[in-house]
Amino acid sequence: MTKRMMIGLHLGNGYGNLPGAWRAPAVDPMSYSSFDAKVRHAQAAERGKLQFLFLPDGPSHVGDIENEPPNFNLDVMVTLAAVARETSRIGLVATGSTTFNEPFNLARQFKALDVMSHGRAGWNAVTSSGEDVAANYGKRLPSSADRYGRAHETVQLVQSLWGSWGQTAWVHDKATGRFAKPEQIAPINMGGNFVASRGPLYIPPSEQGQPVVFHAGGSRNALDLAGHYASAVIGAAFTIDDARTQRTAFREAAERAGRNPDELKFFAGLMTTIASDRREGLDRRITLSGRIFPQRASYLGQMLGLHIDPAQLDEALSSEQLSRARPSAGDPRSVRALEIASEGWTVRDILAHGVIDYHPVIVGPAAEAADHMQEWFEAGAVDGFWVSPDVYEDGIDAFVDGVVPILQDRGLFHREYDGCTLRDHLGAPAQYGVDPRVTG
Repeated sequence: MTKRMMIGLHLGNGYGNLPGAWRAPAVDPMSYSSFDAKVRHAQAAERGKLQFLFLPDGPSHVGDIENEPPNFNLDVMVTLAAVARETSRIGLVATGSTTFNEPFNLARQFKALDVMSHGRAGWNAVTSSGEDVAANYGKRLPSSADRYGRAHETVQLVQSLWGSWGQTAWVHDKATGRFAKPEQIAPINMGGNFVASRGPLYIPPSEQGQPVVFHAGGSRNALDLAGHYASAVIGAAFTIDDARTQRTAFREAAERAGRNPDELKFFAGLMTTIASDRREGLDRRITLSGRIFPQRASYLGQMLGLHIDPAQLDEALSSEQLSRARPSAGDPRSVRALEIASEGWTVRDILAHGVIDYHPVIVGPAAEAADHMQEWFEAGAVDGFWVSPDVYEDGIDAFVDGVVPILQDRGLFHREYDGCTLRDHLGAPAQYGVDPRVTG
């Protein structure tokens, strides 16, 4: 069977990944608080047969609230509950911190969503890394060792709670009056250095048994956590070599944990502005995010080892500047930035290419996005992508109607869902309760 890539959609604040997306002509500025908007965006992704929606979460805001909306949903679980009722196939993945949530609450929320969605839920188990987030819980951020120590205990405890209602325990036989088999619903009485729970969790299995575990992180501790428990990793990479190195590292971590490395899928981020040509796409990005370009010009200069005057955004770098420019060894984006600068674009246009964004950015025709995805996939650098359109309201449709058909015609992406659950979509093996291979 031909291997095909998988695609997830980043679903954030209701607007898109550009700071000014909320001001785009097609966008209702009230979309930040509109669950109808989130449902509409999810349905567009499902129309394109994307495997999952990915909702990050960082319950804090430290940005420019006067001019830009927060990056996250009002509440990821409430959002996905609304989406679950209005979709039927697409996977629903939400972020939940292992540092600032109790395992029983995580277990109950995610398994309830899994039952509601008929087996489409995924938990992005992360440790949180910001002092601003910790402050909202009245705490200081624990050390990495403690955060990941708690994370290991939390994931095992959550999975134990998921399995504490036996798979065949629910009888619901009206004739006999027997609702469930009590011997299959038992406390787990688990505890460690950081967390504990008696259990049981009073929620039966879904069509996929229990939610799928995701992870987002790239540290040594993150590798170990994902290697033990995750079926998918939400990654960030700016080159094929970097992505391939990360993917290999996660696969090796899974193997060290006693798992088949093919069970862990690596997804790289990709930001898109799909337009008829590059000039149209650049102008769209300038209109929506050009306000922040003067401050970004200084950082672009640091990336290239140059002084760039923010007052000269409409000038290209001189030949003398280009001769002195050097990519920063500490910033993997700088190679791409120098490449774009060497093509003769103005500083404003260089920045509009997204060279300082958090993931590679494709600005232009749908075929360019498809080419990027095909190159990375066929190089063995990724199992798929999580895509962040510039503006959800029309950018999701542009991806679904433009990029997806090209990938399908090239035999790189499926035309129909092969199953109904998130495990089906990811090719993740069946699991109920803890994985006996990685516990002890």
